[in-house]
Amino acid sequence: MQLMTINDIAAPVRGVVLILICVVAFTARATLIDTPVAEVDTLWLDEVTVSAVKCTASDKAGAASRIDSRHIETHDVLTVRDAISLTPGIYLPDYGSRMTGTIYSRGIGARIDQPAVALIVDNVPVLCKENYDMDVPDMQSVDILRGPQSVLYGRNSPAGVINITTSSPMTSPGALVTLQGSSHSTFRVAARHNERFNDRFALGITAFYHSTAGEFRNEYNGLLTDNERSTGGRFKAVWHPNDKWTLTNSFSAGHSRQGGYPYQWVETGRIAHNDTCFYRRTNVLDALTVTKRTDWGQLMSVTSYQMIDDNMTLDQDFTPAPYFTLTQARTEHAVTQEILARGNRNAHEWQWLAGAFGFYRHLTMSAPVTFADTGIAELIEKHRNEAAPSYPIAWQERTMLLGSDFIMPSHGVASYANVSYASGGWTFNVGVRLDYEYCRLNYHSETHTGYNIMHDGDVYSHEAIDIDDRGRMSRDQLQFLPSFGVSRQLQSVGAVWATVSKGCKAGGFNTQMFSDVLQQRLMGMMGIGARYDADRIVGYKPEKLWNYEIGARLTPLGSDLLAATASAYLVDCTDRQLTTFPDGTTTGRVMTNAGHTRSIGVETTVSWQASEHTELAAAYSFTDARFVRYNDGKADYRHRLIPYSPRHTLFATATQRVPLRCSWAHSIDFNASVQGVGSIAWNEANTTGQAFYALPDARVTLTADKWSLQLWCKNISDTRYNTFYFVSIGHEFLQRGRGRSLGATVRLKI
Repeated sequence: MQLMTINDIAAPVRGVVLILICVVAFTARATLIDTPVAEVDTLWLDEVTVSAVKCTASDKAGAASRIDSRHIETHDVLTVRDAISLTPGIYLPDYGSRMTGTIYSRGIGARIDQPAVALIVDNVPVLCKENYDMDVPDMQSVDILRGPQSVLYGRNSPAGVINITTSSPMTSPGALVTLQGSSHSTFRVAARHNERFNDRFALGITAFYHSTAGEFRNEYNGLLTDNERSTGGRFKAVWHPNDKWTLTNSFSAGHSRQGGYPYQWVETGRIAHNDTCFYRRTNVLDALTVTKRTDWGQLMSVTSYQMIDDNMTLDQDFTPAPYFTLTQARTEHAVTQEILARGNRNAHEWQWLAGAFGFYRHLTMSAPVTFADTGIAELIEKHRNEAAPSYPIAWQERTMLLGSDFIMPSHGVASYANVSYASGGWTFNVGVRLDYEYCRLNYHSETHTGYNIMHDGDVYSHEAIDIDDRGRMSRDQLQFLPSFGVSRQLQSVGAVWATVSKGCKAGGFNTQMFSDVLQQRLMGMMGIGARYDADRIVGYKPEKLWNYEIGARLTPLGSDLLAATASAYLVDCTDRQLTTFPDGTTTGRVMTNAGHTRSIGVETTVSWQASEHTELAAAYSFTDARFVRYNDGKADYRHRLIPYSPRHTLFATATQRVPLRCSWAHSIDFNASVQGVGSIAWNEANTTGQAFYALPDARVTLTADKWSLQLWCKNISDTRYNTFYFVSIGHEFLQRGRGRSLGATVRLKI
């Protein structure tokens, strides 16, 4: 395990050296073009993307990164995680399973429950964070907006928005087949066919399959832990019944099963657990977008249905000993409806957008914890017998089930508006959103067990334990979310901007705490432990923040041949959702509103097209995210770094295209890139963490009119690093990052 040092400024220098090596070796093609949001939007097609309409309606300034189809192909972007890795200031660690899709940006993020960055796919907000880590082989473009976007996108976008647009059969006709093979017996295949029947109607279908044997081995049974099989597809239809109306329906479904959770016990340096770990997920998303063009602008309706059915089964202690296991199985159905209107884009002074949004979610979940022999002996009998050694207890059976079942319906409604006014090179923007949400939790916790009280080696008495708790609790919240912005065009050399905006991350219920509530209730019946007030410790309030930002985009040559952006921000976050120790002598932890944090940072990008075939780009962010106030009942962590949020993120790329004069191929591209992350504090005390690390990649692509062949290597240096750290029953665990990987990708256009 690498310890994080206080002075880690030298670490990024090593990453910069790697960048320079890449540049000297290959020279470059830009991958990211960072622009104010308004400029990003000029590349979108109105009939395809409602999200783009939101971006430009206010013409507000702000930091945004675009990954277009060319760069998606160059960097083999097939998943949401791949796209995020190319973007400064936003981080999605690769650990656990696809369920752990936690994104951190500008010091904001949380390991469980509500997300801090919203994910939008084909106009629709993905409501369940556990769906974030998905395959999207038909990605057409990705726009990542950084900083609070709550006015237009609502709660759970206080740190940004990821906008994904998939391939449109109307604008991208034809067929594409992608085949990929790489290390660890990894294989991917994806096929897409878009048929444009006429100017009015088009259909598209995409299917994919992905499998891998895995990289990490469980030394307890000798099997690879992170194996995976996943498959899915998308069906998309676009219809223009006339010049004013457009209807687009996008239906996608996917299924995956993976081993996952290759957690290494720090004490032994080994991955070794005796019980089964896996994650299975089936997800469905259907979105209908209806657009009408009018004399005054556009009117749009976006309707979606979303479903996730998944099962997470864990050896929760991750050791070879039989402590306890967890199975969390759930099914969630959700519907969303959004209606929005915006004025004509050709209006010279005033721009406006207004809309309303509503959703309904219904979640059913079962999350039983099963205690095995060692868990009963070490976590229950031992504590009880130390308290009363004259009358020790012995459990009647060597397994014990703590059952927890939940039904959680929730709904919300919101209305919002953005108005901007432009005059004399200045643009002023004001946005407001009123957001209401209600959530109810019906819970059922039970256990039926018993133990014998012993005295002088004989059974003194038998005590039966029958707990059957049922209850209901609810939370609602009303949030007023404003934003203000001003920008100034600098003739032909760029623009500067300043923004102030409020963000919000929804409150809710920490259902994972109910097994601890039941365990403490059981131990309380034996005279030890502390009984929790479930309503007080399970519910938590929304997290609120204000973001203050200034920035500039400069094009000193009067075009995008050379472009640079820079922004600086301050994020003040109150009611921070954190895990703390509840009252009493227990190792359990609970999500609560315990902290006040502050993040200060800068984000910068540079792109340069040095010649017709040579381009360079680099993106870097620095975040200093610390606690202003945080006392978990056992320690005061003021001025300490916020865990899991990296201080530095870095991405740089270089591509040299060499034209070929032959009939069977027209060019060969040499690309090199490097991704850097760190340092990362793993706990609130900042006593352990991951130092800055850099992962260099290289690609060579041979391209013809109808096909391309790419040979690539990721993490060329085989750098060792860790992506996750946690403590369970007093044991420290880490997940190692992925090592060197070699592969080839073939694309066939038909």
